[in-house]
Amino acid sequence: MDLSEIGSLIRQQGDAFQEFKTANNERFKSVESALADFAKKHARMTFATGSGSGSGSGDGFSADPEAKRAFMSYLRTGEVEAKSMFSDSDPSGGYLIPEQLDRVLTKAVRDLSPLRQLARVVKVDSGDYSMIHSTRGTGATWVGERTARTETTAPSFQKISPTIGECYSMPLITQNLLDDNAFDLAGWIVDELSENFAAAEGVAFVTGDGIVRPRGFLTYDIASTADGTRAENAVQYIASGGAGAFASSNPSDKLFTMVHALKPAYRRNAAWLMSTSTLEQIRTFKLATTGDYIWKPGLEAGQPATLLGYPVFEDENMPTIAANSLSIAFGDWQRAYTIVDRSTSLLRDPFSQKPYVGFYAAKRVGGCIRDTRALKLMKFATS
Repeated sequence: MDLSEIGSLIRQQGDAFQEFKTANNERFKSVESALADFAKKHARMTFATGSGSGSGSGDGFSADPEAKRAFMSYLRTGEVEAKSMFSDSDPSGGYLIPEQLDRVLTKAVRDLSPLRQLARVVKVDSGDYSMIHSTRGTGATWVGERTARTETTAPSFQKISPTIGECYSMPLITQNLLDDNAFDLAGWIVDELSENFAAAEGVAFVTGDGIVRPRGFLTYDIASTADGTRAENAVQYIASGGAGAFASSNPSDKLFTMVHALKPAYRRNAAWLMSTSTLEQIRTFKLATTGDYIWKPGLEAGQPATLLGYPVFEDENMPTIAANSLSIAFGDWQRAYTIVDRSTSLLRDPFSQKPYVGFYAAKRVGGCIRDTRALKLMKFATS
């Protein structure tokens, strides 16, 4: 066999591998899509059948059937039974969604919102909530047996108050459907409200301006300097090495830099957040030494894919790659970002848009960064 034949075989092998890689990537995409559809259907099925709750009732009312009857009566007819519902009266109008249904709605929103799955979520009973964050701990030093003890560095605390705004949704339904007892009214409300609330909150948690809505984590000041050398309210960024793109050579190197910019204490529970288009580029990156892909698919249903060993969550509210965009976030989200929730109220409106009945649902939600050291961003720029 001469050199030309060997070269031809090598080229054929390379072409075959390229075809395999393309087919394999398409297979991964189809598997991810199927898993996402399954997860969404399973969430709805759990609500409908009660599986996973241990109660045997999908609407969460099995422990209090009287509350269910009163609430469904209100939804279908607008009539309220004083004995059952007055304790849930909301002075601003409407009625608080019963706690059982509110829990199911909250879970459904969480299943649709990456940040709700990652961040710390706090349930509050009032609109005033604040957190105390330690920015500098008490110092310590070594001394001899007879050395005088002077005061060590005093701790420093910062009070953080998330902006809490009101988000509302008003799905419409005809009275004929409401009168149909076979219609799963509670399930319909959960589906409609969860999708609408998740969409509105998702934008706010990422890019919200903090005015009558949560403040998004991408709206804070950024700096390239490391922890301890920049302002406490600034988030560190890592430059990608390219102008509106990854670096032309060894593009994955900056992802390694991003991981190690996060302190080990935060790194243990860290996760990536990016849009699908950004992840699509990263999925082609390989280690220069072994040729292995740095992205690994989740091998079990419900398990996220990993990038450099850390879970990857897709959020279409993250910006696509462009000049100076902050398109990748990496951090310990439980420490980095806090979401504040209040109960959801519901007002039945059969008058405004006849022949439809509107269900005006409102909830107050807040959010802000708690610890900037727990979060790193990638800026698509040369520096």
